[in-house]
Amino acid sequence: MKIKEDTPDEVCTTQQAAEILGISVSSVQQLVEAGVIEAWKTKGGHRRIPRHAVLAYKSTPSAATAARAGGAQAATPAAPRELGADGRVSIMVIEDNPMQRALYERQIGGWDLPVRLTFCENGYQALLQIARGQPDVLLADIVMDGIDGYEVIKTILDDPKLATMQIAILSGLTEQQLDERGGVPPGVVFFAKPVNYDELRGYLRACVAHRLRG
Repeated sequence: MKIKEDTPDEVCTTQQAAEILGISVSSVQQLVEAGVIEAWKTKGGHRRIPRHAVLAYKSTPSAATAARAGGAQAATPAAPRELGADGRVSIMVIEDNPMQRALYERQIGGWDLPVRLTFCENGYQALLQIARGQPDVLLADIVMDGIDGYEVIKTILDDPKLATMQIAILSGLTEQQLDERGGVPPGVVFFAKPVNYDELRGYLRACVAHRLRG
């Protein structure tokens, strides 16, 4: 079934991305392999592409050229925009469990990504830090005392100044429990706990690529 451009899904398959762009599946695969469109692979080896990345590429002149040519041409990646003094992408993790924080630090720190990790124990602490300096990526647990992850995410989504932040929920809640809390907000990616670290690594690689391209 053909996907419409106003579909609320935030993650596309290669086929769906091809239909949105009006090019072939193989052309999408070439764009992904070239790093023009960020993506990651699931544990089963299937590509997953953030919808914002597909739409961002579609807005470029190269995308229109590729569509007219049947997808035979690929764009040159945009020049990276300026980062902080350390040249790394900032990731904030909101997690109230100290053992889980230590696990994230060990896993993400071992992936050789140009990232800087910041950890917050609760939503209140996270909002204070975001006010001081916006991270590029937010990984948020949901169930926490006081200000929970949903409140933090809603605050971010309601502020246009924070619109460039990439957000992912990492939670042990079931799909039904998430729906009872309002579901996964548009623009937010969900990872169920226990976290599949291969998928999380792919997601963060995509976020880093997106940030470096500006």
